[in-house]
Amino acid sequence: EAGDEQGSISFRLFDDEYFGAYKYMPSWDVYLLRGEELNEFYSDSRRIFQQISILIFLVTIFCILAGVWLIHRILRFVGVITRSIMEMQEEQRIDRIDMYKAPNDEVTFLGIAFNSLSSTIDNLLTIFKKFVARDVAMKAYQEREIRLEGGKKDLSILFTDIRSFTYMTETLGTDIIKLLNMHYDQAIHHIHEHNGDIGSIIGDAVLAVFGTIPSADMNKSYLAIKAGYKIQEVAQHLRKEMHDRREVIIRQRGALSHFEEEVYRAVLMQVGIGIDGGVVFYGNIGSEERMVNTVIGDNVNSASRLEGLTKTYMVPIIVSEYIKNEVESATNEYEFLEIDQVQVKGKTQGKKIYWPIERSLIDDAMWQELEAFSSGLQLYYAGSWKEAQTYFSKVDFALSQVFQDRIKNNVCPKDWNGIWTMETK
Repeated sequence: EAGDEQGSISFRLFDDEYFGAYKYMPSWDVYLLRGEELNEFYSDSRRIFQQISILIFLVTIFCILAGVWLIHRILRFVGVITRSIMEMQEEQRIDRIDMYKAPNDEVTFLGIAFNSLSSTIDNLLTIFKKFVARDVAMKAYQEREIRLEGGKKDLSILFTDIRSFTYMTETLGTDIIKLLNMHYDQAIHHIHEHNGDIGSIIGDAVLAVFGTIPSADMNKSYLAIKAGYKIQEVAQHLRKEMHDRREVIIRQRGALSHFEEEVYRAVLMQVGIGIDGGVVFYGNIGSEERMVNTVIGDNVNSASRLEGLTKTYMVPIIVSEYIKNEVESATNEYEFLEIDQVQVKGKTQGKKIYWPIERSLIDDAMWQELEAFSSGLQLYYAGSWKEAQTYFSKVDFALSQVFQDRIKNNVCPKDWNGIWTMETK
């Protein structure tokens, strides 16, 4: 344009686009023009731009990958926490999350906070299980509540009682609690070990139920008998321990004082065990404010009556025909010696009772005595008391002496039906 001495201009030549710079030369009165094809003009710029773009792309990819790795690294324990919680939910358990090698950040603090809460809940659940039956605790954990409900269940009931408890309490005073805890600590362990659960503990007596927790290995009545003999072993071990302590004192001092002898007799714990079973009510009763888990039924009372009979017949365990039949349907480990037909107080019908004896403990001599007792018992049922006395006299069991004392005059009542009626519980 006129008046412009220098500048830039775009122009077209031979169908190509050019970019040029011009300058006016006054001495020549001409414009000098230097032009360059646009493609060539921008080639370096495009190359540089492409290189920069590639570099930016690579840097971006690197930053994304580094960011993802860094976030994953920072949040890696979020996945650990989530997976652990989901596993706990599926398996219906509470546990601690493994935070080993976790960084010192907020996520780790979250995991530590959960572990602290988990420990508190687990501690509360452990305490809760000590006061309720295990199946109730598990149901409460799964359903998040405990309801006043129950139903009929086929269970085996074990009732164990400590004999001469009044004398023990009067002699030992508050120390009776220590003695009870020594006994119950092991006895309850064996009940749980054999899939039983504690129905109630009333001072000197324990009611245990078998069948609330299914067992794959053996039936509930078999497990109840196994637990019963374990409880007898606990009492026997405690008596031996007390006897050994007495012997140590006698060796050191020559003799025990009168009071110490009284205490010694008080701690020689003797227990009786009765086991019965059948359909009973099992569930929670009470109110929404206070409820207990309980088992109710005629068979529960029967187990208590059978325990009482162990003192009369001087055997460690007495079971009902229900228990005998259920165990014999699964194993021949026990020989069930029928010991009488009894009508306990409050009942109108007689009931056969049995003493379970582990077959592995029976030698030939004992088999002969058992057969002699069984023969005498059948004669006793039939009213042939004189002949029965002959068989009973061949048996050394304390049980046999019970019948010898009962029929010592050899006179059978005229209305005899083979059932012995108990006047006391």
